[in-house]
Amino acid sequence: MRITICGSMFFARDMLDVSEKLKSIGHNPIVPLSTEVYLKKTVQKGDDVDLKRRLNVFSDHYNKIKKADAILVLNYDKNGIKGYIGANSFLEMGFAYVLNKKIFLLMEIPDQKYISDEVLALSPIVLKGDLNLIL
Repeated sequence: MRITICGSMFFARDMLDVSEKLKSIGHNPIVPLSTEVYLKKTVQKGDDVDLKRRLNVFSDHYNKIKKADAILVLNYDKNGIKGYIGANSFLEMGFAYVLNKKIFLLMEIPDQKYISDEVLALSPIVLKGDLNLIL
């Protein structure tokens, strides 16, 4: 299955690790364009907006989602929130939903103000950390 990986760039290293795991079990993963940039830690606080504009990350990732069969949201714990889903990931989940793509969440649906019900309405498949459940 062709799977576009989504999640906070805070998890850039995890994106590459999960990509390798997905390959090892027969999937074709696609990572965000900016993953390598974030790994090199060349992005300073405040540079995020300029980087996103220069790399046209929203359009690029939307096109990656269009080409995929599914998305996998790496919703690890962040900022004291179990299963964190940030604004960009939620936007990407919306893209996937309107494109009729499967939506996989690596961890449980978070209890986050303003989005918990919306995430539930997108009917994601919760993997509970087990990539082998992707079918």
